Amino acid sequence: MSEKQQILVPEGDEAKKPGIVRRLYNWMLSWAESPWAGWAMFLFAMAEAIIFPIPPDVLLLALCVGMPKKSFKYALICTAGSVVGAMVGFGLGAFAWEAVDSLFIPGVFTQEAFDNVGSLYEQWNFWLVFTAGFTPLPYKLITISAGVFLGITQFPIFVLASVISRGMRFFLVAGLVWKFGAPIKKFIDKYFNLCAIAFTVLLIGGFVLIKYAL
Repeated sequence: MSEKQQILVPEGDEAKKPGIVRRLYNWMLSWAESPWAGWAMFLFAMAEAIIFPIPPDVLLLALCVGMPKKSFKYALICTAGSVVGAMVGFGLGAFAWEAVDSLFIPGVFTQEAFDNVGSLYEQWNFWLVFTAGFTPLPYKLITISAGVFLGITQFPIFVLASVISRGMRFFLVAGLVWKFGAPIKKFIDKYFNLCAIAFTVLLIGGFVLIKYAL
């Protein structure tokens, strides 16, 4: 096994994933060695925002570790792909939900989860999209349900929240690898999502506090 391949071996929870998800994970990682890695990064990020089960961070991290000097380039590609996928997901929800709902419920997410998210949009709108885009919450559930519950008039806010949250997440991963190199991979694998959740809770909590304090 080469040094680069050793770097790409999944650790922690990812190493325990069974069956088809684990095979998808390994197949996704295999693209890190391909000359088409950039296109793969874009397509995986786009698909994950609609239906694909593996987050694009997997391939992004592998590419950044393998080629640190191109970390921010791959973060930009990942962000672009994810936002394009988010817009496609929004469009499916806004214009074709009755035709495609059986493809997503219950296979991708449950009806209960979908309805619960819908009830949150009236109050949280931007912050709901931002939270899902930055944390490990299922982004595809948010992109599609946004189209159903928000309507086309809220599309600009949806896109803005997606660009900010996805960009922050992917550029943070790239920046950590660019700065610290391969050793930071273990930290990202174990603690990145937890840190992202904590940051989002503090950020939203701060705005809520300001709102009610003023």
